[in-house]
Amino acid sequence: MVTLRRALAGLTTLVVSGLLLGCADATGGPTGPDASALPVLDVSPSSATNVIINEQVPFNTVFFVSCANGGAGEAVVLSGTLHVLIHETVSSSGNFHLKLHFQPQGVSGTGLATGDSYRATGVTQEHFNFNQLPINDTFVNNFRIIGQGPGNNFSVHQTFHITINANGELTSFQNNFKADCK
Repeated sequence: MVTLRRALAGLTTLVVSGLLLGCADATGGPTGPDASALPVLDVSPSSATNVIINEQVPFNTVFFVSCANGGAGEAVVLSGTLHVLIHETVSSSGNFHLKLHFQPQGVSGTGLATGDSYRATGVTQEHFNFNQLPINDTFVNNFRIIGQGPGNNFSVHQTFHITINANGELTSFQNNFKADCK
């Protein structure tokens, strides 16, 4: 999940950075390769695209639970299935909306030091909207590794939001991250 979260955060950063850099010199006209040679996405009023990907993906990872094993921590080998739902829409007016949903299903594991059983739950979602400008991106991650007995349950909660208005000005930025053991 950590790798997937990093990949999503990296993808979001890459997309937002690309949009910001692409918009930085919008008044100067096309640069680089001949713009007429580039592929064009047909967003005429009669066309709109809608893509849905709904997959069950094998999930295997090792995650360190710092509060497990009497506070000494332990590596937990987790495996199961990750439900991946991706919904992308490009409207006839060129508006782009991407919704990502990731949810562990039947993910369980064993602590390497104690042999304790764990299960992973949670959901990660992201909504990304743009039509050049404005841009809106909201990312929410809730992830838990639940162990046997008290004191070895690890949870992560992260919310990230960015809004860039039609003038290219950053009007909202929030990044809240909390990880704890209970």
